[in-house]
Amino acid sequence: MSPDRLSRTFAALADPTRRAILARLTSGPSSVTALAEPHAISLPAISRHLKVLERAGLIDRSRQARVRPCRLKAAPLKQAVDWLEAYRRHWEERLDRLEEYLQELQANPPKTKEKKHARPT
Repeated sequence: MSPDRLSRTFAALADPTRRAILARLTSGPSSVTALAEPHAISLPAISRHLKVLERAGLIDRSRQARVRPCRLKAAPLKQAVDWLEAYRRHWEERLDRLEEYLQELQANPPKTKEKKHARPT
């Protein structure tokens, strides 16, 4: 996935309204009007959100007479997950190493040197 496409995907996902629209589309295609119903924003505002999702490649809109059903396109989401997965693995490995180190410290605490008390002169 190119950085530009990945950036568009994450930018589209940054908005809670767009995430809610995508969540609704997981149950199947929906009209713009149906997608707008649960939101307290205007139909033109929903249309702007849909355009962002469409430019990011996350949805597909078709035309059936006067209705414009929207469908989820999961491929860009999969590509974003794959990109994130590399970082998840990296941090899990680092945390595993940290856990091993802490367990080793608990099993074998470092010996502290006894401080010699200064004698009064």
